[in-house]
Amino acid sequence: MSKTILVTGGAGFIGSAVVRQWIAETDWRIVCVDKLTYAGNLASLAPVQSHARFRFVRADIADAAAMQTLMAETQPAAVVHLAAESHVDRSITGPGEFIQTNVVGTYVLLEAVRAYWLTLDETAKAAFRFHHVSTDEVYGTLGDDGAFDENTAYAPNSPYSASKAGSDHLVRAWHHTYGLPVVTTNCSNNYGPYHFPEKLIPLMILNGLAGKPLPVYGDGLNVRDWLFVEDHARAIRAVLERGQVGETYCVGGRAERTNLDVVTTLCTLLDELHPAGAPHAQLITYVKDRPGHDRRYAIDCTKLETELGWQQQETFETGLRQTVQWYLHSKDWVEGVTSGHYRDWIDTNYAARGQA
Repeated sequence: MSKTILVTGGAGFIGSAVVRQWIAETDWRIVCVDKLTYAGNLASLAPVQSHARFRFVRADIADAAAMQTLMAETQPAAVVHLAAESHVDRSITGPGEFIQTNVVGTYVLLEAVRAYWLTLDETAKAAFRFHHVSTDEVYGTLGDDGAFDENTAYAPNSPYSASKAGSDHLVRAWHHTYGLPVVTTNCSNNYGPYHFPEKLIPLMILNGLAGKPLPVYGDGLNVRDWLFVEDHARAIRAVLERGQVGETYCVGGRAERTNLDVVTTLCTLLDELHPAGAPHAQLITYVKDRPGHDRRYAIDCTKLETELGWQQQETFETGLRQTVQWYLHSKDWVEGVTSGHYRDWIDTNYAARGQA
């Protein structure tokens, strides 16, 4: 019998990639729970929505009663926790939602999972996993050299990264205090199809296609390590299946790029694939840097590669090309996200069918 995996935040960017990939490549039953905030998009789950092994539940991880009911009803063999407020800029102007979802929500979810886990027999208890998906931003900022790894001290600098650091510590504490079998991953910047257009790469693609300015913070020389979302989904699965309980694994793309490098590479791709707007580089506009902007992130994912055998399948160049092509051929999805029509569709259609 195939096992059930509960994925929180499964209508988000990374979560939906996990759900789509795992439905296609495993025999697992996937229960996706999502609050459907502005960045949760059921259209990103359209490829699997009618699949017999997929179920969607609209709920808030900070709702204790809903989480307790969900655990009892679904009886999962594992919980993969991706639900989070994730945009740094939004955390600066409205940190409260980040504390509520990322810290309080993770606490409520952990307690619901722990109560369920205690009802299992010893074999099921030992096999169960709570996989917490986090970010490299909890480690703060790097200088010109070095990279984050599993032993890097936490030094979060934004309300977002502080809230994720808090959730990481809660997961660690629930393992050491209560024995809950957990694994944690901290990943670098993700990119790929179905990405909500507030983030750098989709924003630049869509602005470039529309002939709008391409805003670059400060001098554009802040460095990030870029990870294709499908490779990240494979990494999460590798850790879920083979990771050691209580361990943390860093997931990176070994693709350090300055923000300006990313934007100029996108401009070159857009010049090739959408020549009507060329040269797109003329749209680059420098804007005031955001407060506390970390200068450089980089991930050393040697532990994941050597201990669990994970390897990325896409380079930054191949992944970025796929991403641009996807946006060029997914105008309906883009229109739905940017217009907000998908939220109206959720309220008038999905809930009416008793599936939300």
